[in-house]
This record gives sequence, C-alpha cells and structure tokens, in this order.
Amino acid sequence: LAGDPTVGKTALAQLFRSDGTHFQKNYTLTTGVDLVVKTVPVPGTGDSVELFIFDSAGKELFSEMLDKLWESPSVLCLVYDVTNEQSFTNCSKWLEKARSQIPGTTLPGVLVGNKTDLAGRRVVDMAQAQAWALGQGLECFETSVKEMENYEAPFHYLAKQFHHLYREKLEVFQALV
Repeated sequence: LAGDPTVGKTALAQLFRSDGTHFQKNYTLTTGVDLVVKTVPVPGTGDSVELFIFDSAGKELFSEMLDKLWESPSVLCLVYDVTNEQSFTNCSKWLEKARSQIPGTTLPGVLVGNKTDLAGRRVVDMAQAQAWALGQGLECFETSVKEMENYEAPFHYLAKQFHHLYREKLEVFQALV
C-alpha cells in the first residue's frame, strides 16, 4: 500500500484483514511499515494466494526505509483521499517510486480513492481518477472504509493479478524443464 499520510491506507488494510469487523476510529501515524497478511481465494481457480500487505508510511521522512522494504514488489495498491487533490496528484510520485524498484518489469496494481462517504467534500472526480489509472495500466476502485463499502474489491483484484503472474512464471519454468 502506498500513498500520502492520512488517506486511509492503514484503515483499509485493517478492515480487509478483519473481514469488515474492525474499523478503528483513531489511528496513530504509521512509522515505517506495518505488515498485514491474509489468504485470499482466487475466484474460478480453486487456488488461494497469501497477500503480504506492506502498509507503508506516507511521510517522506521514511522514504529511505521504504526503498529497502519495497524490493521487488509483486503488485501495488495506491491509495488517495477523494477529498484531497494533492493526495491524488502525489500518486504519480508513489507509482514512480514503486516501479523504480523493478525496472523493465510490469507492476500490476490498483488505484483506490478512499473516503467516498465525504461526498460533500469530494474534489477528485471518479472519471479523472479512472482516466489517470487507465493511462498507467492500473485498475481503479473507490471505497469508503468508514462505511465499509467496496474495501475488499481492490485486494481481490490484486490477488487475481498476483495469481496470474504466478501462473505465467510457472509455465515459463515448466517449459524450461
């Protein structure tokens, strides 16, 4: 998970881990990285993947630590706050940082606009976010962690993408044998 501070990365990861049973109202700023692990079934395959979700701090202060922890990410979840234009704009920076860890390789991912429950304060339009995500090869989702809406969809999509990458690598390996 990557994105600016206070966009809801930790809330999203914690709600997903708890299957929607735990929305924590008060959070402390993530320092460094928190790890959330969850097994997710991949629809239509009979397989499951174990997602290791690194909930990374959004502060630039922790940037050097992130470089070490972000070595070779498999999939990416960029999160922004739909009421904060700058958090959306900064997704370009976060995407570039993640992709720089695996040059020459495709990094499947999602763009997640959080806090849709604050509709009256929205400044980032869904169409704008979708257009940007499409241009970057990302799938776009909107969520309200507070209202527990659509919080699972980005992770299920990422699990499917990870499974697809795994199957491709397995086929290449089997062809060599």
